[in-house]
Amino acid sequence: MANHDLHAHVTCVAAPATWLSGPSGQLTGGADGLYVEDRRVLARLEITVDGVAVAARDVRRTGAASAVFADVRGNLAIARNRLAEPLGGTETISLANKAGEPRVVTLAVAAATDFATTGAVRDGSTVDMVPLLAGARSGDGMSVRLDATPAPDEAGDALRWTVTLAPGEQWTVELRFTRTDVPPIPRAKRFSTLRVAAGDARLDALVRTGVQDLDALRRGDLYYSAGSPWYLTLFGRDALWSARLALPLGTDVAAGTLRTLAAHQGTATSAQQGTSAHQGASAEQDSPKQQDTSTRHDISYTGETEEEPGRIPHEIRREDAAHRLPPVYYGTVDATALFVCTLADAYRWGMRPDAVEALLPAVEAALAWLAGHGGLVTYRTTGAGLTHQGWKDSADGIQFADGRVASGTLALCEVQAYAYQAFREGAGLLDAFGRPGAERWRSAAADLADRFRAAFWCPGGFPALAVTGTGEQVDAVASNMGHLLGTGLLSPAESAAVAGWLTRLRSPFGLRTLARSSAGYDPGSYHAGSVWPHDTAIALLGLARDGHRKEAAALVGALLDAAGRFDFRLPELYGGDDDATPYPAACRPQAWAAAAGPALLVALLGLDVDIPAGRVTFDPLTPSPVGAFRVRGLKVADGLLDVSVSADGAVTVHNGPVGVAFLLADGTPAKIGSTSAG
Repeated sequence: MANHDLHAHVTCVAAPATWLSGPSGQLTGGADGLYVEDRRVLARLEITVDGVAVAARDVRRTGAASAVFADVRGNLAIARNRLAEPLGGTETISLANKAGEPRVVTLAVAAATDFATTGAVRDGSTVDMVPLLAGARSGDGMSVRLDATPAPDEAGDALRWTVTLAPGEQWTVELRFTRTDVPPIPRAKRFSTLRVAAGDARLDALVRTGVQDLDALRRGDLYYSAGSPWYLTLFGRDALWSARLALPLGTDVAAGTLRTLAAHQGTATSAQQGTSAHQGASAEQDSPKQQDTSTRHDISYTGETEEEPGRIPHEIRREDAAHRLPPVYYGTVDATALFVCTLADAYRWGMRPDAVEALLPAVEAALAWLAGHGGLVTYRTTGAGLTHQGWKDSADGIQFADGRVASGTLALCEVQAYAYQAFREGAGLLDAFGRPGAERWRSAAADLADRFRAAFWCPGGFPALAVTGTGEQVDAVASNMGHLLGTGLLSPAESAAVAGWLTRLRSPFGLRTLARSSAGYDPGSYHAGSVWPHDTAIALLGLARDGHRKEAAALVGALLDAAGRFDFRLPELYGGDDDATPYPAACRPQAWAAAAGPALLVALLGLDVDIPAGRVTFDPLTPSPVGAFRVRGLKVADGLLDVSVSADGAVTVHNGPVGVAFLLADGTPAKIGSTSAG
């Protein structure tokens, strides 16, 4: 993989498009570019005024999809207003004469494309640039158009305009870049209104930025694309966790994610690439047509899809953008259980019963896949596809305390917790809709819990990161154990033990993925000591649900401290050192990192939503680690919840969905207050 440093890049996102450049605004190489559907539409965009390159001195994001790059050259003000759109984007260049006399200015724009896949860019593969003066087409059928308004005076090696500006006059040209070989992509139908005001203003900034990024990462109303620039597509695990963490924004995206993944759920046993019945498909309603890849100019994909009946896919890309992995790849051990858990959560948050019921056949197939492992849910490292199939999927992501990398057949601790919860939640869904089989899955859950206790608890009193096929415990102390909390798998004593071990993993900015006591600890690595915001948020929610309030509050503060380091746009990951050192190639924005903000609100409120039972229960963290706060626009069923919490934990409900009882943890009704109070 090439050495990309994206931390200082300015990124504008409107899924499936992302546009990133350095702070100068120029697109000059490396990962710079405008990408649509994982292909680079624009690889070079260099602007000069009177022959001198324009390098912005003032840069600011004006939203998740937009930014302004400004410069002043004497009495000439230059601004580039950038906007990403689903099929491309626009760059509006403004020249303003601040002098008291006329001025003649020559603007030149040099643009080019290379049609590269994001995978090829990430690997550092290079191909020839194609000048972009009006339109261009690749050998495999990708096409790009540049529209300039007004039209240039010249179009030779670059587009040129010669402009006479009167005193105080401003002149503007709009450059529109569009990928034209894909069908129209619908925008999301609605956007979230979730807002919070707190004594600690950082909470509002984190939630507001996260919500904007989640809206920008939405593929219509179908799912959250995983992250920009490398993963701006559908990843099963990422999309499911993002939808779960972001349920305070509503159930629409969770429902779309579940439907889309169900449409690609495995029905056959894996065959070599090109033979799967699902291969090459994209998402549900807006599936793009496939391109002829016989003239592919980048590294092609290899290996098997790893499809199995009932299995939820790991990753789905257009065939013309697949890189190293097949276009539809099933190599994930956790997404299938998370599918069931996400549906159960969405049902409690108010997803329409008919929409839930339509997905129950997929739930039954998913449960059968989990049960088909015959005990612990495992995967095997084979050297093909992804080395590891949990969320720590890098080559050294699963290792022993002595630094040895685990291999062979592996059962991850968090996957057993997901599966346990899936069996129990799946049984509850079947009961709720009068379908048979619930007792089978409750029995499976009990059996899995027994197997987990027998296999995973290490002599030191903590759960192993994983267990090998021979029963050896992968004994590193790792953040994966935080995912066990709140699932029901642990007894109160076991939960308390895990909570205690998590304090040893805590950095000033979140949970380290691996303890500093491990031989393989590296705070700058991908999974062996770094901090991932979503990982910390999941553990935080589990701590709050299991009653470990002090530990949960400490992680709230850690994430807010980290958010301040990153202008409240949390990246995919950052260093596990005491400075939250940026990880150079981290995606930013990343959906499950952006969803940490809404997830914090659930933990702070101690929110337990159960719309089928007609109740919403509050058990806030007390004392509040953010001071008094008020949340507005939190979506529950068909209504919006407006609730405030005092610094000492007193709850007042100002508004909420009709027909729902608002309760405190002891079962007493919550105080009802004025909608204008606070």
